[in-house]
Amino acid sequence: MLTVCVNQLVVEARLLAGGYRCPVCGGVLRPWGWARFRVVWDGFAGRGVSRARFAPRRARCSACGATHVLLPVLFFSRRADSARVIARAVEWRAAGLGWRRIASRLARPPTTVRRWLKAAGTAAEAGAGVLLAAAFEVAPDPAAVSPRPAGSPLGGLVAVLSALAAAVGARWRRPAGSWQSAGAAACRSRLLQASWWAGEAQHELALMPAWWSETGLAPGL
Repeated sequence: MLTVCVNQLVVEARLLAGGYRCPVCGGVLRPWGWARFRVVWDGFAGRGVSRARFAPRRARCSACGATHVLLPVLFFSRRADSARVIARAVEWRAAGLGWRRIASRLARPPTTVRRWLKAAGTAAEAGAGVLLAAAFEVAPDPAAVSPRPAGSPLGGLVAVLSALAAAVGARWRRPAGSWQSAGAAACRSRLLQASWWAGEAQHELALMPAWWSETGLAPGL
């Protein structure tokens, strides 16, 4: 899995030009068809809940042969809803709302929302420190992107990822992106995937500021 920018024309052009690197060995990625079609939901209750089908681009490493799905930064891996919808649920939970009330506001099944929040809790517990270290590494002035105090683990996760987004913006002198996009980019869209935090991959985050050039969150793409 590799997180890329939302403009598929840019993704295609960069892929054809050999501009993406394999996260396994660093080799050049080449076009390799498309992943299966998937359905993604967006929007909130009363604000136009919509459904769309799309097939992400797939690439294959010219060196090691590994294949990777190029998932736009708007989505999290293995989630049928857009990252902005899930982010709204996390923000509301951090503000004290219960998962049933959040589900009603979003017009989503309560069990689905509960799974999102449980996964976000895992990320908050296992990844906040690593993500904060990444923010300090990327930022030109770490003191300028220190996260705001938070009253809950989920609030802390949002604050840390907001600091990471601000660090990227300060590093490349551009407006900061959303905290969920920063989380998707840093974790290769696996922010809400428990197996990501259970493995060793999270320890790479503080050493890999180059993800931003892969996603298009850095300028020049």
